[in-house]
Amino acid sequence: MQTIAILNQKGGVGKTTTAVNIGAGLALLNKKVLLIDLDPQANLSYSFGILAHELENTVYELLNGETELKDVIIKHGNLDIIPSNLSLSGAEIEFSSLPGREFLLSERLQSAQDYDYIIIDCSPSLGLLTLNALTSVNEVYITLQTEFLPMQGLAKLLETVDIVRKRLNRNLEITGIICTRYDSRKNLHNEVYEKIKQYFGNKVFKTVIRDNISLAEAPSFGQTIFEYRPKCRGALDYENLSNEILKRGKING
Repeated sequence: MQTIAILNQKGGVGKTTTAVNIGAGLALLNKKVLLIDLDPQANLSYSFGILAHELENTVYELLNGETELKDVIIKHGNLDIIPSNLSLSGAEIEFSSLPGREFLLSERLQSAQDYDYIIIDCSPSLGLLTLNALTSVNEVYITLQTEFLPMQGLAKLLETVDIVRKRLNRNLEITGIICTRYDSRKNLHNEVYEKIKQYFGNKVFKTVIRDNISLAEAPSFGQTIFEYRPKCRGALDYENLSNEILKRGKING
């Protein structure tokens, strides 16, 4: 089983879009996938048409022990989803005094053994919720928009992952960099992409996610890109990325 956190403390870089569509892409490749929404904004949940604000059982109730894993999972086709909602927004303060607060999610996921992939969509911050994600997985994928500003703050993110690896989860490693909203016609995008490759080397996926309006439209219909417009270039990119993830897993396995 591969456990992956999709991470970036900056919003608007395609983090949730990537979590949704690599989850869906891997499921289409006959892999059993569990997607976890660990963001109080619940964007991943809404992207699947889940009315998060109406739910009684979410990842928040799972973390505080009010419900069990099997009772919080929602199915979307052949995907399993643990949804979030706004109630998670108080978790940073509410759980801060609990012993072992960084391992709440890890403990709750111990019974989730029947999956090929567990993928966590992290909140756009480096707080307690993200720490819970990083202690629950072995791999981190960072989504990076190929522009200047999204590169700012990357050092802090890398530092956080390094601290968690040293103190809380020795198995944690950044294994993938996903470049998003890429437009090959723009010189800046090409320059930033080359800098990303120079810095991260073979951790950068060969597949880049091109700028595509359909990727922005699909969540409003509660659909993945493969359901909404399966022939568009966004679907093609995430199909290729899913195959690349699968191939990397086989090599590493």
